[in-house]
Amino acid sequence: MADIRNLVLVLGDQLDRRLSALDDYDPARDVVWMAENQTEATHVWGHKQRLVLFFAAMRHHRDDLRERGYEVQYHALGADGRRDSGPDFAAILTAAINELGPQRLVMTECGDYRVQEMLTACAKTHELPLQVRPDRHFYCSREAFNAWADERGSLLLEHFYRWMRRAENILMDGDKPEGGQWNYDTQNRQSFGHNGPGKLPPIRRFRPDQITRDVIDMVDARFDGHPGHIEGFDLPLTRDDALTALRDFIDNRLSLFGDYQDALWTDMQFAYHSRLSAALNLHLIDPRECVDAAVDAYIAGKAPLNSVEGYVRQVLGWREFVRGIYWREMPGYARRNVLRAELPVPRAFWDGDTDMACVADAMRNVLDNGYAHHIQRLMVLGLFALVAGVHPYRFHEWHMAMYLDSIDWASLPNTLGMSQFGDGGLLGTKPYCASGNYINKMSNHCKSCRFDYKQAAGDNACPITTLYWDFLDRNLNAFRDNRRMVFQVKNLEKKRADEGLMDAIRRQAHILRQRIQDGERV
Repeated sequence: MADIRNLVLVLGDQLDRRLSALDDYDPARDVVWMAENQTEATHVWGHKQRLVLFFAAMRHHRDDLRERGYEVQYHALGADGRRDSGPDFAAILTAAINELGPQRLVMTECGDYRVQEMLTACAKTHELPLQVRPDRHFYCSREAFNAWADERGSLLLEHFYRWMRRAENILMDGDKPEGGQWNYDTQNRQSFGHNGPGKLPPIRRFRPDQITRDVIDMVDARFDGHPGHIEGFDLPLTRDDALTALRDFIDNRLSLFGDYQDALWTDMQFAYHSRLSAALNLHLIDPRECVDAAVDAYIAGKAPLNSVEGYVRQVLGWREFVRGIYWREMPGYARRNVLRAELPVPRAFWDGDTDMACVADAMRNVLDNGYAHHIQRLMVLGLFALVAGVHPYRFHEWHMAMYLDSIDWASLPNTLGMSQFGDGGLLGTKPYCASGNYINKMSNHCKSCRFDYKQAAGDNACPITTLYWDFLDRNLNAFRDNRRMVFQVKNLEKKRADEGLMDAIRRQAHILRQRIQDGERV
């Protein structure tokens, strides 16, 4: 092919047939470029299943594009890393530019500030224009979010969510919210009680085809030292399979999703959650399809309002909100660390080896499936990291490595901001900190744990409870004026009245934090 007009860049999280970069594709003059590369696979120590997800989904999308008439230049990694370990994203793109000589590069907005900067620099090096088109996958454009944010002194999810509901006319009754309430979160905090969840509906699984099996073999050989278990990979990797997974969620789990979305139970993998976040974040499926399907189930009487509104709030509200925050605040957002936390991620977050029943259970799911639902992420693993004092960006890097659905725009605000309070309250108005009592209330973990969630000091003290009181004590000056922390500050002051107990808590917390610092088992 001569006289290439556009080299169209399609990234691993842009597997959308309607991608804006493809809008005016001319098969006579344009070429699509896709690339697996070592740098993106290793800049965080990625879970083996995460690598399989991206590479296998990309290869399926490559074949789908070719079947629909696109010419695709595709750089695939082989099992022997010695042959192609050097080239990074920019080097592979440079080779394609030198070979094809395009007049310009075309892409859709990236999901990662670092990658966008790298591609921009590569285009500049080659003195090629780079056209960056809006990402239509999202409801809210970056420009629309900034316009909304510019009119407000503080950025609150609830205000953004209501604005989006009105703008998109979703779950609205005229100008009022369906059912008379905007938010049914108070109905969505049930535990499973003493008897547990009972028999949970099976989740739809997808048997790997030959393309996926080839990727599994490649990852197992090339990235054998990476964390996670590769056996049992069964995620949807094509648009058709993602739509099948959506129907499975709507038909079998949405109705009870609201009631039990926060509940925890030992060895429970997915419960009533959708398990669609990876497919959504790779753009295999559109958020409008997910929201519309949930609302249709409510209209048809197949799912109650609290479940449907809770799901809509996650997709239309939170997902769009964190993306807006990410692009509005980057690149400085990644450097925020208002509590000056400095510890590394605990060793157990890589190998799951700990006596803490709640952490061990959450990590089994992470290692086996690259997944944990939002309460395991925020109020078990995130909570432990927060009260221990883990550096918020290190926690983000761990999250990017271990969760299959992690893309930088989604992970960074959720980890550094919401989970670790590194942004000082921009995303969440208070740190999500609690003692082991919260975990006992929402789960059965504490019943089988060798630690006592009620104890803050002593041989049987729960590390989360110990570190919770130490966290408040260490950061008291940062929390005194936070109106949402009044109750916790008062409780700390009561605890401080017992100087002997508080000194014991501080000593025990110091030992725990030192063990984390030294990479020892906790």
